[in-house]
Amino acid sequence: MADAKVIPFDDDRSRGGAGQRPVRRRSTGSRRPGGGEPAMVGEVQPLPGRAATHEDGPAPAGEAAAGPSARPPRSPDGSGGVDAARGGLERRVASGLSFLRRRLTGEYEVDDFGYDAELTDQVLMSLLRPVYEKYFRVDVKGIENIPKEGGALIVANHSGTLPLDGLMMQVAVHDHHPAGRHLRLLAADLVFVLPVVNELARKLGHTLACAEDAERLLGQGELVGVMPEGFKGIGKPFGDRYKLQRFGRGGFVSTALRQGAPIVPCSIVGAEEIYPMIGNAKTLARLLGFPYFPLTPTFPWLGPLGAIPLPTKWTIQFGEPIPTDGYPPEAAEDPMLMFNLTDQVREQIQHTLYKLLVQRRSVFF
Repeated sequence: MADAKVIPFDDDRSRGGAGQRPVRRRSTGSRRPGGGEPAMVGEVQPLPGRAATHEDGPAPAGEAAAGPSARPPRSPDGSGGVDAARGGLERRVASGLSFLRRRLTGEYEVDDFGYDAELTDQVLMSLLRPVYEKYFRVDVKGIENIPKEGGALIVANHSGTLPLDGLMMQVAVHDHHPAGRHLRLLAADLVFVLPVVNELARKLGHTLACAEDAERLLGQGELVGVMPEGFKGIGKPFGDRYKLQRFGRGGFVSTALRQGAPIVPCSIVGAEEIYPMIGNAKTLARLLGFPYFPLTPTFPWLGPLGAIPLPTKWTIQFGEPIPTDGYPPEAAEDPMLMFNLTDQVREQIQHTLYKLLVQRRSVFF
């Protein structure tokens, strides 16, 4: 990666490499198993043609005290609902043990970029989903604008001090796209030098924001996500919220043109307010090697509690795709065309942001 050309999504980002990637085969992963059939509990009636007995009629006082759980419920077809539930539980336990065995013995696969489909589907997405559904309560619009197959480049605004918006966008595509597609995010160099974060990012399918990796993923028919504002967007002050920063020199457009992949603009509302950045400790940021060190109303004043994001209400809207397959191969080297397409994507995202903000009732509801 030392010779990789970095897409100028963010001019302030360092150009250092991210280390050697493991080269293995890609795994398709398995889906989550379903549960058992629910049981129905009804009133027991005497059988026709004979007198009611203890088996059919009311239970004695001792059994009545035991409550409804004294008898197993019956499903509509007469089979035992308890047996069905037990069977579902056994399948889930067997699946979990099988998953653990594969992880411990190394019998799992990752692709050339380190993406672990099985771990992402069964573990990482399960951890992110409660934050997506319960905490930020994300509404998704325009998911049908993402192609069902083939390579495509999703371009989104970036904000929030910490890059939670990219993760929420991944969950939105993974859980709501009818074809069950997975979004492969292009990330800054800093992501791949941080301990633990580096490994998790690779497992989730993230890769370095360089032209070679992006073109290779698009050529393989993958869905690639990029946030061209980079650190300028995620680290901007609260007073500049929802004002898009510069999109670099249009490197993402050049990548899409070379592969003939459509560009899907994406607008995210709600992330700007999770960490209202009211200051930037630049000296401390330089000492730590960070692009910025945020000061918010709660951080660092409240210690670890100040790192908890505010529970804002999010909306993610995917716009109509902009086709690029109609341009000749040399179009990727035309600076005027790249400038015009970059500006078109940026204006579409900005216009959608303003429209969503007008429709929003409250930051938190």
